[in-house]
Amino acid sequence: MDSKFTPTKGNLLSSKNYLAFAKTGFSLLDKKQNILIKELMALVGRADEIMKKIDKIYAEAYSALQQANVSMKNCQEISMSVPIRDNLNVSFRSVMGVEIPIFEFSESKDNKPPFGLHDSNSYLDETYLKFKEVLNLTIRYAEIENSIYRLARVIKKTKKRANALKNSIIPKFSHAVKFIGDALEEKEREEFSRLKVIKNFKRS
Repeated sequence: MDSKFTPTKGNLLSSKNYLAFAKTGFSLLDKKQNILIKELMALVGRADEIMKKIDKIYAEAYSALQQANVSMKNCQEISMSVPIRDNLNVSFRSVMGVEIPIFEFSESKDNKPPFGLHDSNSYLDETYLKFKEVLNLTIRYAEIENSIYRLARVIKKTKKRANALKNSIIPKFSHAVKFIGDALEEKEREEFSRLKVIKNFKRS
């Protein structure tokens, strides 16, 4: 038997402390897991909504692009004036110790197309704005997808640790506390009986 489970008062106290610590740890891990799962499910719902928006706006953007190509001859030339967007900033927020990314473009609030009005028509303007909206939604979707991955990975680890406490550590020390406690009680009864016999012997 493990020396930690030898029936002594010190080991009983130690086992009780380990058991209390394990139960507290399990409670905290269970709470953390529930909060992370709630956050994960909320993100899954948002991801589904954003994907539906992306599909809808993509369809509208391509429809506007077709109209622009029919009504104009220089769409491809004008498209070259649209700047490449490489000004993506990444920050983080913490959910129960899990770093969740936040993606943002640093840009001005000016929503005007980068080409002159005399070079385009309403179809091309709409095409630009629709694809710009799709890009922003895609960035948001990527942010959420990355967050879901991070949360799922931590939830898996947290569940594994909680299960280890629940199914192994807590039962182990619960058994130890009972075993040592019962053994000490038995020793006390034996000692009491022995002392009683000695006392009766001395009286006789």
